[in-house]
Amino acid sequence: MEAALAESLARTTDPAESPRARVARWTADYRPAPGRPDEFLGPDGQPRGAWPRLLDHLGGLTEPEILARFVAAERHIRDAGISFRIAGDQREHPWPLGCLPLVIEGTEWEELSAGIVQRAELMEAILADAYGDGRLVAEGLLPAAIVAGTPEFLHPLHRVMPPGGHYLKLYAADLGRGPDGRWQVLADRTQAPSGLGWALENRMVLARTFPDFIQDLNVERLPAFFQAFRDGLTLGAERVEPRICLLTSGPYSSTYVEQAALARYLGLMLVEGDDLVMQDGRLHVRTVSGLKRADALWRRIDADFLDPLELNPASRLGVPGILEALRNGSLVVTNMPGSGLVESAALAPYLDGIARRVLGEPLRLGHPRTWWCGDLEGLGHAQANLDSLTLRPAATPQRGAARDAILAGPALAAERERVVAALRDRPFDYVAQEAAPLSTMPGWERGPDGLSLVPRPFVVRVFATRTPLGWQVMPGGFCRFAEREDVDPIELRLGIRSADVWVLSEKPIAAPLIVTQAAPRVRRVGGHLPARAADGLFWLGRYLERAEAVIRLVLAHLRSVGDAVGTDISGALDTPAALALRGLLHEWAAIGAADLPTARLAQEALAGRERPGSAWAHIGSARRNAAALRARLSGEVWRVLADLGESLALNTERALAESQLTGRAERALSQLAALSGLTHENMSRAEGWHFVELGRRIERAINTCTFALAFANDEATPGCLGVMLSLCDSQISYGRRYLQGAALDPVRDLVLLDPYNPRSIAFQVDAITRHLADLPALAADGLPEPHGRLATRILAELRSGEAADFDAVRLAALESDLERLADGIAVRYFPTGPNALRPEKLMGLA
Repeated sequence: MEAALAESLARTTDPAESPRARVARWTADYRPAPGRPDEFLGPDGQPRGAWPRLLDHLGGLTEPEILARFVAAERHIRDAGISFRIAGDQREHPWPLGCLPLVIEGTEWEELSAGIVQRAELMEAILADAYGDGRLVAEGLLPAAIVAGTPEFLHPLHRVMPPGGHYLKLYAADLGRGPDGRWQVLADRTQAPSGLGWALENRMVLARTFPDFIQDLNVERLPAFFQAFRDGLTLGAERVEPRICLLTSGPYSSTYVEQAALARYLGLMLVEGDDLVMQDGRLHVRTVSGLKRADALWRRIDADFLDPLELNPASRLGVPGILEALRNGSLVVTNMPGSGLVESAALAPYLDGIARRVLGEPLRLGHPRTWWCGDLEGLGHAQANLDSLTLRPAATPQRGAARDAILAGPALAAERERVVAALRDRPFDYVAQEAAPLSTMPGWERGPDGLSLVPRPFVVRVFATRTPLGWQVMPGGFCRFAEREDVDPIELRLGIRSADVWVLSEKPIAAPLIVTQAAPRVRRVGGHLPARAADGLFWLGRYLERAEAVIRLVLAHLRSVGDAVGTDISGALDTPAALALRGLLHEWAAIGAADLPTARLAQEALAGRERPGSAWAHIGSARRNAAALRARLSGEVWRVLADLGESLALNTERALAESQLTGRAERALSQLAALSGLTHENMSRAEGWHFVELGRRIERAINTCTFALAFANDEATPGCLGVMLSLCDSQISYGRRYLQGAALDPVRDLVLLDPYNPRSIAFQVDAITRHLADLPALAADGLPEPHGRLATRILAELRSGEAADFDAVRLAALESDLERLADGIAVRYFPTGPNALRPEKLMGLA
């Protein structure tokens, strides 16, 4: 489809068209809706601000060249696994990035930044007063009901001073153009502002798409802001080198991909509530090395879910007792729980008066004119002007899109009785605002005659962080625009796209340098691995190995193994080898019945959506584990996983030939080999690598036991032994070592006991013991832990055993021991509940 569109554009556009004529054609039909402020066209109908500079550069590209850049950006988003979820939807959707940025002149941005900093200071002052002396209420500047009546006011934290003295470390504001053309604040975001990671991802994608534009247009860079943000996260921490954690609600959060990107970029430990535990009044992380103290926490869950003991008892996302760490000052939290109080729209009518009282100046950035219906004057105005106002909740306990649910104009008229009753019964739950359409910005539209620019309603979120030197505003933002004029882009959902925000300077921008206050001390350590992440890596390895085992079984059934053993099973369905292959696939739930035709069997085992044991199902499980490990996996891994999913994404309703299925299976094996290569060549030899390898080695050893029971038992035929060699990818090794055909003991020795064969069980267990020896121990007494003892015993049996000894009983016992070893590793390194322990320190030595 992309190639066809590119060809269509090449036919409909004139290669001799001048850049100026091209831009004129793009903008010829650009018509903002009446009454909507527009970011692109000025009052004179001409592009204003920074837009002419961008259009001059775009005009230098032909439309096929622009489209090629769009396609490259979409391919990168797919390969990097950049995606998002809609609240309540378990599916991942590709990140909807628009390739035209929102551009703003540097001089205008300076004025806007000053307003953002002032507003952040104002919100900090309101929070300090609300959780402190309450003077704003006492002096009549703020109604008490707005503070005490919102669910975001957390009474257990009244009079609790944040470590470092600041409630806000990160402030965000959603902005749009007002009817007068000036920027205004549509919503304040202080609870747990999202979008910072999306802004970073947007910039990284467009930096690949338009690297020349970013350089030539002097686009302000982002790294210095993120370094300052990271430094600000630790303000008030007790230790000099604090450990910073990013608390997420998990991989099914609508913003999990963003959180993982931030954790990876900033070097933070990505944790869930189950990874954390309170002990001795301090917060700790459960790691494979035992409990490790956490000093700073950037929470991305709503505050009332943070502590089920003192806040929401139904929460499964937080940490019981964590508020104790806030009270004793041992934990810094960004933002302080309860800071969502100032997101209340009911504050808007009083903000200017509070600013004049607290800051000594009026607000630089305004907001839509608002009336709180808990005030008699505001209620009267709302009741008298229902048809022309927007009614929205004053403070909403809901999550997701319901946070900003509105009723306006016709909607109010259609539900007038319900609205009137609500304002009569609980007027303080609502605010009324002047209805004003969102401002628009240009977006691309692809038509039969080529590209054109059309107005799109947009909202831009701007971020400010508290640093050791004061507030700093990110020179960019997170922009959302709607593909239709009647859709509100305040929340990200289907039909909403994102755009990067470029702040253009008049001066050349130097290459971005991340400057720290002092050079870090050189160290060669991998950091601590949370137990949950280790569990995910372990199962990632196991699921990939399970997928490979199923694919090898399918290939053994599809193609001949006659080159190795002089037997061809590809066409025979009743040979012992074929029957064993089918029986094993059925036992593993990869197929629904063992008597399917060969091609149908292969297609179902490779791609069966309804088969929990199919290769496609195992790759899906691997991807789900990988999704929870985004902060620890490289883009190359995601790219190969995406390719692997495509190789196995077969339409099981359309029959494929055996040759086609063989090609798909061989391609999938090559991609699995690429993943293994990435693990070996690109993954740091820290604790995470050990767990991926442990998962693969244990699963491979268990699968080889299963294969041996089916194909290398005492009654094995030459065909079965040939299949055994094929499944263990050992035909070449066997052929070079033995001139005769396949025999039972030599085959068993090669696939079970040979320490030089990377597919043998002995090789796997030897690797397992070495990985376990490199992992941290809880006790410093030098004694092996139970799982280590078991691995050593298994290895000793394999090293001292003979091939003839490994009959069905011995193989079944070996398989059972390997399963117990996997369970022992899980018990030791992936503890849940109160099972995590601190590492012991050996005392009393001379």
